[in-house]
Order: sequence, then C-alpha cells, then structure tokens
Amino acid sequence: MLYAATPAAEKRRLFRERLATGELLRFPGAFNPLSARLIEQKGFEGVYISGAVLSADLGLPDIGLTTLTEVAGRGQQIARMTELPAIIDADTGFGEPMNVARTIQTLEDAGLAGAHIEDQINPKRCGHLDGKAVVDSGTAIKRIRAAADARRDPNFLIMARTDIRAVEGLDAAIDRAKALVDAGADAIFPEAMRTLEEFQAVRDAVDVPILANMTEFGKSDLFSVDQLRDVGVNIVIWPVSLLRIAMGAAGRALDTLIEEGHLTSKLSEMQHRADLYELIDYESYNHFDTSVFNFQIERD
Repeated sequence: MLYAATPAAEKRRLFRERLATGELLRFPGAFNPLSARLIEQKGFEGVYISGAVLSADLGLPDIGLTTLTEVAGRGQQIARMTELPAIIDADTGFGEPMNVARTIQTLEDAGLAGAHIEDQINPKRCGHLDGKAVVDSGTAIKRIRAAADARRDPNFLIMARTDIRAVEGLDAAIDRAKALVDAGADAIFPEAMRTLEEFQAVRDAVDVPILANMTEFGKSDLFSVDQLRDVGVNIVIWPVSLLRIAMGAAGRALDTLIEEGHLTSKLSEMQHRADLYELIDYESYNHFDTSVFNFQIERD
C-alpha cells in the first residue's frame, strides 16, 4: 500500500550486490510511477528514468530545459512506487561541479539508486542527435569527481556518461571512459555506440560495469539482451520505449474516436479496470480503511 516497503538505502545495497555479479540487468524506462509498478510486476531488474521522457512529459524537447527540482521530484515519485532500484538521468549535473554535488545529494534524498552525469556542454541535446559538443577532459573529470565526493551513501551509483564517440570517435571514447573511472565513476555509459564490437572495446578498456542504451530511431542498432550479454554489457536500458508505445496507442485511439465515434473496437487493447486496480493494489487500502475500498471489481 502507498509506497515501496524497501528503504532506498536497502534498494541501493541490493542493486550494487547484484551488479557486482556481472549479470546483465534490464532497466526499461518508466514514464510515470504506474509504469514503474508495471515494470516490476513483469519481472525486470530495475527502472530507468530518462531525461528525454521527463522533458517530453512536460511537453519540452530534451535540450537541458528541465531543472534539478523537476527531475528530482519526478524521480522521487517514480522510485518510491517500486521495490526495484531506479537509475535517473541527471544530464550534465545542472551546473558547475558544486551544482553537481548538490544534484547527487538531492537525488539521494529522493530515493534514487544511482544517476548518470554526462560530458556534453550546456545546453545539452539528445545523445542520438547530430551536432553534439562535449566538454574538455578536465571539466568532465571535475563533474564526476564532485559527484563521487558528494554522495553520502557509498552504494549510490555514480555513472559517467560520455558522448564523445559521436564527436571524436571510439578511441576518444575509450580514453574518456578510462579517465572518468579514474575520477571515481562506478560505471560507464558510452552513448551512441554503433556496433557490438564498440561495446566490446569499451568493456575491455574499463573494469567497471557498462551500460547500453537501446533507444529506438537512434545511432545504435537495437541489439538483443543476449547479444549485449555476450559482449559483457551489465545494464541495458530502453529509455523512451514505453512512452513511444503508449503515445502511439493513444494517437491511434484518438483517430478511432474521430472515425467511429466510440472506442468499442479498442477495448481489447486497453488495460482492464481489474488489472489496473490489481497493479495499484487497490484492495490493500480496504484493510487500512474500508471507506477507501468497499466494492469488488468483476470482469465482464
């Protein structure tokens, strides 16, 4: 009932233990708290919270317009609804190194299990668009060092994302990844890798977990979980997939409403009310206060 039973610190500890086994962990992107619950119900290992999704949820492009307050607030709403660990996209850390430090502590307080900080310049842009620019190595290192120094829970995962592959090539990405690990990164997010061999090269270059971003319509091919596992990837995210699917379905439903005047033909595609009530654990509220829930949901 209400929020997750597992405290945030315990989620972090269990996540770090599981990550240390070397297995591949699957983190679909949640676009709201309810979808995080669904991800847990379906048996995935974690929840990812995308900056692009948070921006889109506000009707904004993913170009660094969201604030730390907005990101931390939405991150808390999502993370507290699931027993799973949640990793959040913290963009460039929302400012200079001191801002990065504040970002990490704010996200800790919000109940996140980890965050990634990237090496793009401000304002940043989606990692799979052309025309990106990255900061120099010194600035990137300062961001990660500030993040690592600021955290109070040693199990909070500091992940360094580097976008330099699209700007200067794979060798530069490997050099940047090594420098970020030396600066204190617990994991590496090499953005926009084009081939499995590129993921393998990063895997071979660093001794920390690496993440693969399997976003649709981007620079990377959509590799399978098995393919990524075979080259040593430790976390795979599908950051915007559920939002894209939901918005696509919503658009088709609105078209049907215009064309047919009702949604009878779409009933089989909808989540049944009984399934929704099960997902939000409606009946448990009855045990707390019968005035909240005092009826049974029957399927037609």
